[in-house]
Amino acid sequence: MKFAPIVQSLLDTDLYKFNMDQVIFHKHTDLSGEYYFRCRNEGVTFTRKMFNEINQQIDHLCGLTFKPEELNYLRSIRFIKDDYVEFLRLWHPIRDYVETKLSPKGELSVVVRGPLFSAMQFEIYLLEIINEVYFRMKYDYDVLLESAEERLDQKIADFNSGKYTFSLAEFGCRRRLSRDWEEVVVRRLAQETNNLVGTSNVWLAMKYNLTPIGTYAHEFVQMYQGIGSIPLGYTNHYALEDWYDEYRGDNGTALTDTLTTDLFLLDFNRAMVNNFTGVRHDSGDPYEWGEKMIKHYEKYGADPKTKLLLFSDSLNFDRAQALYDHFKDRTKVSFGIGTFCSNDTCVEPLNIVIKLQYVNGRPVAKLSDSPGKAMCRDDDYLDYLQRSVAFRLGREKN
Repeated sequence: MKFAPIVQSLLDTDLYKFNMDQVIFHKHTDLSGEYYFRCRNEGVTFTRKMFNEINQQIDHLCGLTFKPEELNYLRSIRFIKDDYVEFLRLWHPIRDYVETKLSPKGELSVVVRGPLFSAMQFEIYLLEIINEVYFRMKYDYDVLLESAEERLDQKIADFNSGKYTFSLAEFGCRRRLSRDWEEVVVRRLAQETNNLVGTSNVWLAMKYNLTPIGTYAHEFVQMYQGIGSIPLGYTNHYALEDWYDEYRGDNGTALTDTLTTDLFLLDFNRAMVNNFTGVRHDSGDPYEWGEKMIKHYEKYGADPKTKLLLFSDSLNFDRAQALYDHFKDRTKVSFGIGTFCSNDTCVEPLNIVIKLQYVNGRPVAKLSDSPGKAMCRDDDYLDYLQRSVAFRLGREKN
């Protein structure tokens, strides 16, 4: 079978990878990182043929560089700076940073090690490769595609009938059925509905003249745990300060749950409330979170109707519509919806992640508002981090 590359452009990734990387490039080039793959589904195994194909796809990925038109597109994004784009002109993925293994039982191991500004870029590319290889080689792809098309047809019909009235951004890169299918989804939602406000996929945003959407991920806050001079309970503070210093409010949707939303709110003070355009939900009860955020805005005299609540945790369209109906009269509401857009088929999607686990040799972790989402390779560190968060909350929370 002729080799068909999955990742064909280095823009085929989430915008927030460039956003975070630009801050690291300007402020933290001394940091190194280690990322680890995990499949959260029970009983999923990979064959030797899948493993070989994954490695061949990674080899191809590491031969890519940014094309002039891609660099020019990044320059056109108002908050991406020229010196960072010039760095990307020189940058490419380095194969030696990625280690893959397959156990006799078919358990896939992927580890990325390298300078953080380079290692962090692999996450989305690798997840795109792993997910597409798995579904193409595990199932009859034509059957999956037929079911995906039927479900997309219904989604579009439901938007156009008025069943769904919310706006969304497509966040489906990492767990998409395939590159081709994500493009179909984005193109059709953009052309056949009035509900798509943009996509996290920078390549598709460029191709279809859509707004690229994204701010930062949990790993951005986690990386500050690896800086020895920063107390663990104050990593949100330093992350928010660096972000504002880099973007001056021009790229401002804050992710609240890396070390629990309650801790985040201690650092989301009056200045930050005014500097950030909104906040993103990614774990815990979304209704409780939304009410908590509205109350926090009111505490500092900010009109919640001027702020955005962006929901992005395991959403389908029915859940999104219910949240929209609940909050729409009190605040701006939007949604980042991933797998339900890009891999909604007749089989269960994979819940795969590649998470930052070490920075400069020190363990780091995400706690989130859903304990089951925590991922850390050092139980003693995770316990220490939880106690550090609890200590500050106990001392400072009103």
